[in-house]
Parts: sequence; C-alpha cells; structure tokens
Amino acid sequence: MKARVTVTLKNGVLDPQGKAIEGALQSLGVDGIGSVRQGKVFDIELNTTDKAKAEASLKAACEKLLANTVIENYKIDLI
Repeated sequence: MKARVTVTLKNGVLDPQGKAIEGALQSLGVDGIGSVRQGKVFDIELNTTDKAKAEASLKAACEKLLANTVIENYKIDLI
C-alpha cells in the first residue's frame, strides 16, 4: 500500500520561505501570483494491506517525526 503525507504550515504561522519563493517568482516575471505557502510531501510505501493499521502507523510517524504539530498540519492520503 502506498500513501502520500502532505505537511503544511498552520494558518497564521509566518512562512519566510514561501515569501522568498513569492518574491523570486515575481522577479522572474511570473504574473498572477498572490501569495505562496510552502510545505512538504512524503510518498511512503507500507508493508500492509490493512487501511486502519496503515493510517495508525502514518499518524504516529507524523506526530513523532514528519510534522511539528505545534506549527504544522498534516494530511494522509492512501493511494
């Protein structure tokens, strides 16, 4: 089973890297960019076919390592 975990900053948390990307896009002449928020994507392969077990393992991985839950949200998609 495969999963994709997407980690993004919570609303209200400053995103200096997103601001830098936004500025770079504008300086490159890319039009129509209102704002940029950056995040992380993890593609993970699991050795189980049990969806509940996979989601529990991924939640534990996010809580312990993949996301700083004080300032970040995460979303788990089984694919």
